[in-house]
Amino acid sequence: MVRRASRMGRVGRHVLRSGICLGAAACLGFAATAASAESLPEALVKAYQTNPQLNAERARQRATDENVPQALAGYRPQIVASLSSGLQAVRNLLPDNTVQSATLKPWVIGVTVTQTLFNGFKTASSVRVAELQVQSGREALRNVGQGVLLDAVTAYTNVLANQSLVEAQRTNVSFLQETLGITQRRLKAGDVTPTDTSQAEARLSRGQSDLNAAEVNFAVSQATYTQVIGNPPGPLRAAEPVDRLLPRNRDDATTLAFKENPAVLAAGFDVDVASTTIRVAESSLMPTVTLQGSASHGADNDPTLSVFRADQASVIGQVTAPIYDGGTAASQTRQAKELTAQSRLVLDQVRSQARTAALGAWVANEGAKIAVTASESEVRAATVALAGVQKEAQGGQRTTVDVLNSEADLIAAKARLIGAQRDRVIASYTLLSAVGRLDVKTLALNTPDYLPETHYHQVRDAWEGLRTRTPSGQ
Repeated sequence: MVRRASRMGRVGRHVLRSGICLGAAACLGFAATAASAESLPEALVKAYQTNPQLNAERARQRATDENVPQALAGYRPQIVASLSSGLQAVRNLLPDNTVQSATLKPWVIGVTVTQTLFNGFKTASSVRVAELQVQSGREALRNVGQGVLLDAVTAYTNVLANQSLVEAQRTNVSFLQETLGITQRRLKAGDVTPTDTSQAEARLSRGQSDLNAAEVNFAVSQATYTQVIGNPPGPLRAAEPVDRLLPRNRDDATTLAFKENPAVLAAGFDVDVASTTIRVAESSLMPTVTLQGSASHGADNDPTLSVFRADQASVIGQVTAPIYDGGTAASQTRQAKELTAQSRLVLDQVRSQARTAALGAWVANEGAKIAVTASESEVRAATVALAGVQKEAQGGQRTTVDVLNSEADLIAAKARLIGAQRDRVIASYTLLSAVGRLDVKTLALNTPDYLPETHYHQVRDAWEGLRTRTPSGQ
């Protein structure tokens, strides 16, 4: 009996040594060397480069950049060339009752140049609106980038945590199988009752069910990792929180969120867009001054047959002033003012949300630290308790169910520790995102930073060209 109990003790100690922790002091349960395992920064680089959601947002921003050259086109002349040609039958009745007829083949070629000199500052206001839309779009792109990186962190740590749980549950099942075998042999020897065997069988069935659930969760986390990162997960290194990059206290967190959170900055630019749009609408109430020059050359275009060639050139200045348009411009101006008021309210709302998110992230990060410490203490205490129960069971002071209960407490404690360590990493990155600093530069990732300004300067003053500035050139 003592020898069998000692075997149970060895299995229990094997349970204590198994598992994967996400912190630096934990051991990694993968059968791979550290050199071949992928690290969290490497996974973040892949997500930053290949994530389709982020690349789609970059394409949207490049499309937004094109609003600026479209608005600047209002400063440039509009040139139109025309060509007409046809067949014309002419029959003229002269005063002496004679008939003169001919078949003409008239054609006219011409060019017209129109330059707007003044349009109520509509062009200048439209350019300003487009530039502000670009600024807002850049912050929206940065916000999406933060979300993708945070999703990558979550996917990475979930794979690690679920892998740890699978290994822990497998070890638990092995322990329960060994315990059941020992209990069955002790039943044959008359040391225990059939109740002990049934209890061991029940715990083994529960352990197998828990193992199956852990394997399902692990498979789901692997699929999510592939979706976010871009490739299936291989061996992964332990992930660590980014405490060195976080604000020192909650006041700093809220201050940074107000200043650097991309959602707040984007909403601020949206207010500027809406207020500038008022001036665009008001320009419809002001006069417009244009200058138009044209030149044309035609042949056989006079039905009187007295002119066979005609060359014309003209320069015309035109001033138009709206008197009444049915109230359209006035309505558009009122509408723009209401949208400006709405955007200001949205900005207040976004600021409040950013403040709440920063405070929540700060509290969650601090709470995660406490949870890890508490879970580590729980695991240590459960380890000591299991060892004590096993020794007492050897002396007949404890039953089989007491050993099973103690081992179940240890497995549950280890599961909570794994979850707490995962939450600790995610909470630190969530706080970094809440203050607007979850980006390539802050994390010092080994990848070139995507700079939306590059495309903007490429297309801002482009007068022509149909090829895009993307690698495909479509």
